[in-house]
Amino acid sequence: MEPNSQNNQQTLAKRYHRLKRSLSLAEFAVSVAVLIVLLASGWTHSLRDWAFRLNPQPAGALVYYLLAFVALTQALTLPLQFTRSYVLEHRFGLSRLHLGGWLKDWLKGLALSLALAVAGVEVVYWGLRHFPETWWLLCATVFVLFFLLLTKLAPVILLPLFFKFQPLEDEDLKQRLLRLSARVSAAVTGVWLWKLGEKTRKANAALVGWGKTRRILLADTLLEVHTADEIEVILAHELAHYVRHDLWKGLTLQTALTFAGFYVVHVVLRQWGPRFGFHGLADFANLPLLSLVGGVASLVVLPLVNAFSRSRERGADKFALRVTHNRAAFISGMEKLAQRNLAEPKPHRVIELIFYSHPPVEKRIRYAAHWQPGSANC
Repeated sequence: MEPNSQNNQQTLAKRYHRLKRSLSLAEFAVSVAVLIVLLASGWTHSLRDWAFRLNPQPAGALVYYLLAFVALTQALTLPLQFTRSYVLEHRFGLSRLHLGGWLKDWLKGLALSLALAVAGVEVVYWGLRHFPETWWLLCATVFVLFFLLLTKLAPVILLPLFFKFQPLEDEDLKQRLLRLSARVSAAVTGVWLWKLGEKTRKANAALVGWGKTRRILLADTLLEVHTADEIEVILAHELAHYVRHDLWKGLTLQTALTFAGFYVVHVVLRQWGPRFGFHGLADFANLPLLSLVGGVASLVVLPLVNAFSRSRERGADKFALRVTHNRAAFISGMEKLAQRNLAEPKPHRVIELIFYSHPPVEKRIRYAAHWQPGSANC
């Protein structure tokens, strides 16, 4: 890429990510404001009483409360969601979705999120009603098991709701990737073409699922511009997460944070619930307080979670270079991904520490450029 073109690309990427972060933070701020208003005004009590008039059973009333709660939040955040995921993506030439396609995906995502939210809050308040002292242990265990199940079922149930997949037809590339998988002792069920290009120009590859659902996904947008060597080294990075047990290490961290988070919520509900006039722990009028504590806790641990993720990604880069010995393909593959996905090559250090789950692409390329087979840092 010519220097002027590269500078323009970097400026464009910086502007894109700055706007996207700003919109995400604004959406988070609006959601927090809704929770605070519901608590401070006492409207959450009125909403609970309305729900009980519609259904006198706690489980049934909770559904009505949650529906109203979600409707209010979505109504206020939808303009920001639309701007971030549709307007901005089109403005920077990344999206290929028409408005109807975006709306269809948004509705499917909302329906799925609502179904999971209903199931989740029903479990939480069932635990609060029947086990007020140990509900947080029970619920954290259920949530962790659900995360594990979701990881296994996502490739065969969730992802097909939003994307089309088919077996990869390029037999040479398929066999090359399967040989690589066998060489690093990563059993996969197959290689699938991920039709990402119907919705975006961004490129990606992934190793998803575990056990009998583990499979390789290659986006059609990746195949458009990447060579077989580049795809092999990108997949070697993905396979590293399996070989290095990153899924289980990540689940261990998530488990610890889940239990800690539920315990913090338990303490806050006990100490602060009476101040807001709630009728005990199981009064679902306290859902805004529960959500507020959970949201703030997630924000607080975000730098820790991302630091852990970046360390795993750096390890996966080292593994990919060590297995393929193809530094040139790694660098060219990263450069193409950065250009295709409008990645920000060198974000501010503070932004990186808080928001980045992967090392910035400039650092990844610089590491590969200095890598040597058999070196101490490989």
